[in-house]
Amino acid sequence: MVLFFPIQQELDCISASGDILGKIKFDGSIGEHIFCIDNESISLSESEKTSISEKIASLDSGNNSIPMQDDD
Repeated sequence: MVLFFPIQQELDCISASGDILGKIKFDGSIGEHIFCIDNESISLSESEKTSISEKIASLDSGNNSIPMQDDD
């Protein structure tokens, strides 16, 4: 299980144990969302990889979006 927590225009990907796995960001140069791992020493489980891939697909298809943060 991976939790997705919005920070600015990114989503933190957090494992069930509370570790930050990385961030999903929008890469404007290719027009797609990408996953950027925070720590190369972290090994993702297959279920975490699947969950992140499903979230990226949902974002790229427009079924989901990253909430904008209002700093006012």
